[in-house]
Amino acid sequence: MGDYEEPNIVATMEETDKKCPDCAGIMEFDPKTGGLLCPFCGHTESIRYERQQETGAQELDFASASKRENCDWGVSKKTVICKACSAESIYDALEIASVCPFCGSNQVMEANDKDTMAPGGVVPFKVSDQEASAYFTKWIRKKWFCPKLAKESAKAGAFKGVYFPYWTFDAQTSSDYTARYGKDRRVNRDGKEEVQTDWFNTRGHYEQFIDDELVLASTTHDRSMLQGLEPFRTEDNKSYKPEYLAGFAAERYSIGLESAWEKAKGTIRRKLENEVSSKIRREKDADRVQNVNLTTKYSEITYKYLLLPVWISNFKYQDKVYQFMVNGQTGKISGKTPISIYKVLFTILLVILIFVGIRFLNAH
Repeated sequence: MGDYEEPNIVATMEETDKKCPDCAGIMEFDPKTGGLLCPFCGHTESIRYERQQETGAQELDFASASKRENCDWGVSKKTVICKACSAESIYDALEIASVCPFCGSNQVMEANDKDTMAPGGVVPFKVSDQEASAYFTKWIRKKWFCPKLAKESAKAGAFKGVYFPYWTFDAQTSSDYTARYGKDRRVNRDGKEEVQTDWFNTRGHYEQFIDDELVLASTTHDRSMLQGLEPFRTEDNKSYKPEYLAGFAAERYSIGLESAWEKAKGTIRRKLENEVSSKIRREKDADRVQNVNLTTKYSEITYKYLLLPVWISNFKYQDKVYQFMVNGQTGKISGKTPISIYKVLFTILLVILIFVGIRFLNAH
C-alpha cells in the first residue's frame, strides 16, 4: 500500500464570493462599469480601494527581487474547498481563479507555493463578451483569404474570459555600437543605368529608456496568437484586487522573473538595433545600414507582475475548429481562419500579371 498524500488544500478569497444584497446571487466583475454586477437582478456596486491602492502596480527593484525562478508545476493539482457550498474541486496548480462547478460561486485561490509572488496589478476587462463577438464578426469579414461561406456562417462559440500573467520591465539602456552604412549612387555602364553602393564604417553611442517591456509569463497557450493581441495599455493597470477576477479565470505565472528578463533583453536588443539603424540613416543620410553590433548596459531595472485580460473563443467551419482571442482591453483580435486555395491562387496569378505588365511597359 502506497504512502498517503495529504491533499493540497487552497483557500479562496471572500471578496469574489460577494452576495448580491437584493437577490443573494453571486456578483461578478462588469467590464462596462468597472465594478461588480449581479447577473441575476442587475444590481451594481463599485470596487472600493484603500488610499494607498489607487495608483496601480508599483515598480519593483529587479536587483533586490528574491522570487526569481520559473514555477513549472507540470501536472500538479490543488484541492479547493468552496466557501459557498463546501464542495471540493480539483484545479490545476497554475490557476488563480475559476468557478465552482457545483454552485457557480467564484473561486479566487491563494497561492499554494510560498516561493511565488502575488500579482502587483491587473488591467481590468473593458470589452464585454457581446462586444468581443461583434469585433469578431468585423474581423473575419476583412480576412481576404477566408472563404466567403466561412465569413457568412462563422459564429463565435462561448467566450471565456481569462487573465494571463505578464511581466513588464523598465530599464535605462546605454549602448556603444558599430555598423556599416551605404550611400547609393547611379552609374552608367554599357549604356545602362545601375545603382552602386559605397560603404562606410561608423561607431557611436545611443541611450534610451525602456518603459513596460512586456513578457508573457505563461507556457500553456499559443504564444504567437497572444503576441498578436499586443499592445496592451499597461499604464492603465489597477492595483490588484481579487474582485477584478470575479467571474473570470486567471493563471499564475510559470515563467519566472529571471527567465522573463532574459527574454525581455532579447526583444529590447532588437528594438535598439532598429533605433540605431534609424539614427545612422538620419545622421549619415544613408540609404542602407547593416552589421549593427551593440554592447548594451542596463541600469535602474524595475519590474511589475500584471494580469492582462483576454477573451478566448472559437468557431467551426467544415468540421474543423478555429480558435481566436480578443484583447479584453482594446478589442484587438488574433486568431486563425480557414484559407481558400482559390483566392490564394488568384492572388498569385494577379501579382504575376502585374509584374509582367510593369516589365513590358518598362521595356517599351
